[in-house]
Amino acid sequence: MQPLREDRPVTDDSSPRGPVDASRIPRYCGPETFARLPRLDEVQSAAVAVLGIPFDSGVSYRPGARFGPGHVRASSKLLRPYNPALDVSPFAVQQVADAGDLAVNPFDIEDALRTVEAEVSRLRGAGSKVLTLGGDHTLALPILRAVAKDHGPVAVLHFDAHLDTWDTYFGAPYTHGTPFRRASEEGLIDLHRSMHIGIRGPLYSEKDLTDDGVLGFQVIRSDDYENDGLDAVIERMRRRLGDGPVYVSVDIDVLDPAHAPGTGTPEAGGMTSRELLNTLRALVGVDVVGADVVEVAPPYDHAELTGIAAAHVAYELLSVLARNEAAAR
Repeated sequence: MQPLREDRPVTDDSSPRGPVDASRIPRYCGPETFARLPRLDEVQSAAVAVLGIPFDSGVSYRPGARFGPGHVRASSKLLRPYNPALDVSPFAVQQVADAGDLAVNPFDIEDALRTVEAEVSRLRGAGSKVLTLGGDHTLALPILRAVAKDHGPVAVLHFDAHLDTWDTYFGAPYTHGTPFRRASEEGLIDLHRSMHIGIRGPLYSEKDLTDDGVLGFQVIRSDDYENDGLDAVIERMRRRLGDGPVYVSVDIDVLDPAHAPGTGTPEAGGMTSRELLNTLRALVGVDVVGADVVEVAPPYDHAELTGIAAAHVAYELLSVLARNEAAAR
């Protein structure tokens, strides 16, 4: 009988271990890891660790993103090892491994933030860049705290329908709508190189945009893709990011609900998945030092639309890291 996974011991072989071979083991079988990659404890070290953080205690509307990491992993079984759009095999260029899910306190947000910061710092200290599967957007704050320990203030490239630079919700300073205000206040963000992409929908007041500019962000609206075109958006993005480290944060609600219904705060008029994936591919050559894909809420998903979109977002980010790694050699 064919085994349901390819059990291979940890070895000193320097060649990266990739996904389970889909020509030998059907995609609906095998390990429950991202893209059916090895677990972190099955390899000597990893250039990139995929970390799940099942946390949604910071949401202001529909809960459910705590189930996001598992949903994205399940949807990622369809991924294949070669990315023709970027002409790279992201799992062959560098070792990518699944670091599992981090258990965080669902009742104490500040305690959860400390746990996330400590674990991301630990993984980065072991030599891994971290790609986080959320979870809600509150998680971006402790991740940026960990990243800034190594790089100082970084440019934040934030894909989202919402600014996430509000001050408080119900007097609470740590929510999924406030992480980038706190990050800016703490000096974690490069005020001259950061950008939101995909913003749309109603705001509380015009002051939201004024405050956002002071906090260090420029805005590319979702409508700009229609009005100006993809190439113009990419040119603006690359010009804004310039040189230096960049952290990429992708709230899946940047996509139109037609492409990603499974999220907590959907907004009409969003980007297509094709627009998002092509924008991410344009990050080749940018010094991406970490990334997250958050706000996938499977209770509201249909036919894995959102999970599949999020899995492909993560795959493109890994492909960008691989291209950058290959160029650096």
